[in-house]
Amino acid sequence: MSEKNYLSLDSSILYRCNQKHFDKLLSKYDIGYTQLILLTQIYECEGISMNELAVLGVFDKGTITKSVQRLEQLSYLRVENSETDKRLKLLFTTDKTQKIMPELYRMRQEWNSYLCSDISAEELAQYNEVQARLIEKAKEYAQEFEDEQIRFYGLQKLTLLDYPGNLAATVFTGGCNFRCPFCHNRSLVFLNENDSEIASDDILSYLEGRKKILDGVCISGGEPLLHKGIRNFIRQVKDLGLKVKLDTNGTNYETLKALVEEGLIDYVAMDIKNQPKKYAETIGLETFDLKQIERSKNYLLEDHVDYEFRTTVVREFHTVSDFEKIGRWIEGAKHYYLQNFEDHGTCIQQGLSEVDLETLEKMKEAVSGYVKHVEIRGIKEN
Repeated sequence: MSEKNYLSLDSSILYRCNQKHFDKLLSKYDIGYTQLILLTQIYECEGISMNELAVLGVFDKGTITKSVQRLEQLSYLRVENSETDKRLKLLFTTDKTQKIMPELYRMRQEWNSYLCSDISAEELAQYNEVQARLIEKAKEYAQEFEDEQIRFYGLQKLTLLDYPGNLAATVFTGGCNFRCPFCHNRSLVFLNENDSEIASDDILSYLEGRKKILDGVCISGGEPLLHKGIRNFIRQVKDLGLKVKLDTNGTNYETLKALVEEGLIDYVAMDIKNQPKKYAETIGLETFDLKQIERSKNYLLEDHVDYEFRTTVVREFHTVSDFEKIGRWIEGAKHYYLQNFEDHGTCIQQGLSEVDLETLEKMKEAVSGYVKHVEIRGIKEN
């Protein structure tokens, strides 16, 4: 097959010619071809969100964020918070944009007429039909690829605390299926459109450069197992010779089991939010089916992988009697840690409080008859 039949090559040449043409014409407005596309889409869909704009044009989030910031600086756009969802940024054109839009449309029409000057109406209709089918096929693939990507929103480059006995880096995924009022990672649960993502390639590049220093990587969140691409990412981490610790809420049993059975996980830290009857309240949901939690908990108790259970203790949600019930629920566990709540000012719900040391000791004692090793983490015990 000759090069002239390669669709991707032909399309890229057409794109670059478009870009050169419009970049030259648009220089007087301090914008380029990409900004023209975005301005047109926003002008035709006033109030579109940044996420919707990214999906519509198959743009990555970084491109959208930078372009929107640039257009806002030039007073071509105004950005407003959605009244129904404060995480969403809605985009509107300004009077400045609306004044130049007729000229931008004229530029597009003249260029289109030039390109099509030697093409019949029938040929153009056929081309448009085929192109539309190609675009839909390409968008299907792009969406599948997008679904496989992991949303990282944080990287702690070095820690001695997150992975017991190991010098590690910790990465934080975005998104969670719980709404625990005491969660101090509110920004990872309620993702804002302008939150900065960290590309997985950048994280892997950092780990590659530190693999002789680090022992392992802690993957936390959010809830990491919500991401379809987690297995591929962990494989790449393991290929670097690093151990992997997974922090999870236990709601994705099948994924957890598959990762362990493939030998991709070296240590699991599973949250036990409360005793079963108080689970929904503690995780901020009206109702909750514990089936997945039960399966994950029982799987870890079977000792397929090194693990720990842990509970963040909050005065408003936990009593000493709750821990006696938790102890019976996880009976036979190797390690269980009580972590006293700390208010960092970033929690989902304000006004929550920690538990005094005396009460923590009673909670520990309530569990100790059922679990081999119980410890209060974060507080020096006398």
